[in-house]
Amino acid sequence: MNNEDIIIAEATPPGAAAISVIRLSGTNCIEAADRLFSGKVKLSAVPSHTLHYGRIVGRNAQTIDDVLASVFREPNSYTGEDSVEISTHGNPLVTATVINEFLQMDIRIAEPGEFTKRAFLNGRIDLAQAEAVIELINSRSEAAVRGSRNQLDGLLSQKIGELRQQLINAVSLVELELDFAEEDLEFIDNSAVIELITGIKKEISALLATYRFGRVFREGVNVALVGLPNVGKSSVLNHILKERRAIVSPIPGTTRDIIREDVTIDGVLYRLYDTAGIRNTEDLIEKEGVERSRKAVRDADLVLFINETAHPFDEYLYLELQEFTSEERIVKVINKSDLPGKVGDQPGSIRVSALTGEGFEQLFDLMKERAYGGENYTEKSILVSSIRHKSLLEKANIALENAKDSAKQQMSGEFISVDIRHAINSLGEIIGTVTTDDILNNIFSKFCIGK
Repeated sequence: MNNEDIIIAEATPPGAAAISVIRLSGTNCIEAADRLFSGKVKLSAVPSHTLHYGRIVGRNAQTIDDVLASVFREPNSYTGEDSVEISTHGNPLVTATVINEFLQMDIRIAEPGEFTKRAFLNGRIDLAQAEAVIELINSRSEAAVRGSRNQLDGLLSQKIGELRQQLINAVSLVELELDFAEEDLEFIDNSAVIELITGIKKEISALLATYRFGRVFREGVNVALVGLPNVGKSSVLNHILKERRAIVSPIPGTTRDIIREDVTIDGVLYRLYDTAGIRNTEDLIEKEGVERSRKAVRDADLVLFINETAHPFDEYLYLELQEFTSEERIVKVINKSDLPGKVGDQPGSIRVSALTGEGFEQLFDLMKERAYGGENYTEKSILVSSIRHKSLLEKANIALENAKDSAKQQMSGEFISVDIRHAINSLGEIIGTVTTDDILNNIFSKFCIGK
């Protein structure tokens, strides 16, 4: 990618709307905009962060549209370079015509994520913050928005930067000692190195412990509703959704396939999978549904094992579920609590009624507790939600453990230094101080064009 290029793309989603925003960025892009913009002033003569009314006039001297042009001058723009944002009427034909006029100049269409990539390369944001941009765009729940916002604000980056700087300071002293090995000078003793590494490993472990919670914030929770046929799984789904999404009938085996619906509860996204009743059957279609139910259990973060008050608790099916998932992920739900009978009750079970709504608030509280793993982080907590960040933190922890072992064994500083540097590089990859073109291309290829 040549940062000298002027790039252009529609920054708003394609389609008819009240307005569309076309973004340009790159050296001399303001002068380029002046070639089509006709207003009371030249854009190249106005200060940064100003808005101007005018018209876009094509090469044939015909007015294309009335527009508002926003001017941002380097380095105080999103990309860190000169930028112009042109707001047109939201007709796709108008937008395409304006963009096409600019493409006749020495301007090209932006690649996916190229505006944000330039922001990173120009030092406006680090790599973790750049990743937060796409997470924020794709967020589907309040929790995901809050988590992305914290990362975009630099909470994670600041913490990673502090840990990395501590390691840089330590490895500098270790390597300085190597330079003066003949003079037998000691700049940092092994006990201090071990203490420092132990402290940083503890902080990295604390960050890693937030991953389960952070992933819930980012991706939501997969919940499988399972149980014997005709215990009210579909009724429970319909009550949670507040609509009749699944067919309900007294005939066992009504649900033959997986029904998936998304719902937000207390700001967290839950993906609900209503499954076919699990039982032995000779019906080929129902048998396929049962197999899909078992797969849903394997893939679920939570399993609502649904029974009913008048039906004995099925220990065999409960044990079968534990073959596919851990017991802590199973929530025992007893439906039809409005009817007489308690033979289905079990210790720790939640009694609900899909008819009256009884017990659902307690069920939601328990689902939230299980999904969060019992943790209670605040909106300002530093969370790890990316598998890439988690993997790099784990690599840093392993490298630091090796350095710690070398220090305990009184090994030469070279051995300690090389492992600390591996940890520094792993932390650096999170925020982008250490990176490669392959990493950048992989990250920014997931962005939409225009961002």
